[in-house]
Amino acid sequence: MKVAAYLRVSTDQQTHDSQRTELEDYCKRRGWTDVRWITDTASGAKASREGLDQIMALVRRGKVDVVVSYKLDRLARSLVHLAQIIQELQTHGVALVVCTQNIDTTENSPSARFQLHILAAVAELERSLILERVQSGIKAARQRGVRLGRPPKAQTRVPLVAALLAEGLSAAEISRKLAIPYSTASELVRELRSKLAGDCIGSGSN
Repeated sequence: MKVAAYLRVSTDQQTHDSQRTELEDYCKRRGWTDVRWITDTASGAKASREGLDQIMALVRRGKVDVVVSYKLDRLARSLVHLAQIIQELQTHGVALVVCTQNIDTTENSPSARFQLHILAAVAELERSLILERVQSGIKAARQRGVRLGRPPKAQTRVPLVAALLAEGLSAAEISRKLAIPYSTASELVRELRSKLAGDCIGSGSN
């Protein structure tokens, strides 16, 4: 088994030692010796991280059979992001193991499939709720006469940006996916989040 072990801490003041010790013991118990250790020192709020991007590149090239992580929150930024990772792992026939949370999809068992279905279902619910809140915020803002986005061309991108934002993509990822300037994507994301927050506050006060 070719294993990619992923370790992440948020700041330079933290170390990967405790995670590595736990994963080393786990891999030893499983008899996995071909282990590639990949680390990140980055905020978990970032979907794109150097180490995580390296792992996904290995997955796409067929260089990995199993991705092992200490906890889910070390790997993914949100349930939606986790669902995206799981979907890509499944597409390439790569298993996911989270050793401290009893998640193990190395076997094609009913239990493993059930775990994946539950994670995917919850992620889909979160995506739907986010998209619904974004759309409600846009509608409320328009009813108040607020224009979203400055240039008319950028205005046409609002629904697409809202949908991608609901999927957990960052402004940089939206910029690349829609082939629009980062400044435009960042401005639209900022305005959508601002209008969404204002709508939620307004709803809570009623």
